[in-house]
Amino acid sequence: QVQLVESGGGLVQAGGSLRLSCAASGRTFSNYAMGWFRQAPGKDREFVATINWSDSSRNYADSVKGRFTISRDNAKKTVYLRLNNLNPEETAVYYCAAKGLTAAKYDYWGQGTQVTVSS
Repeated sequence: QVQLVESGGGLVQAGGSLRLSCAASGRTFSNYAMGWFRQAPGKDREFVATINWSDSSRNYADSVKGRFTISRDNAKKTVYLRLNNLNPEETAVYYCAAKGLTAAKYDYWGQGTQVTVSS
């Protein structure tokens, strides 16, 4: 089992920045690829970014490339998402998730952290 707890969300003006954190506990954090997803009101959850276990590979949704940065610190068992130049359409609950090395899908999810971008 892996427990994930997100933090760092809040209210920010359009064009502003936030850094989200996701602290993991339980099994070996470095065995997991980590991802960030978001769900806006009335919309489906969507992929934002992912990072593999060794930080040798990072991938982003096209809509956030160049503005968001995913990173991880395996010693601290934490994954981060830096959000820059936010726009109001990115108001959503942001979730982190963990996927085992051989897993086909994300096995573990956090409870989410709210990001609200005002215009």
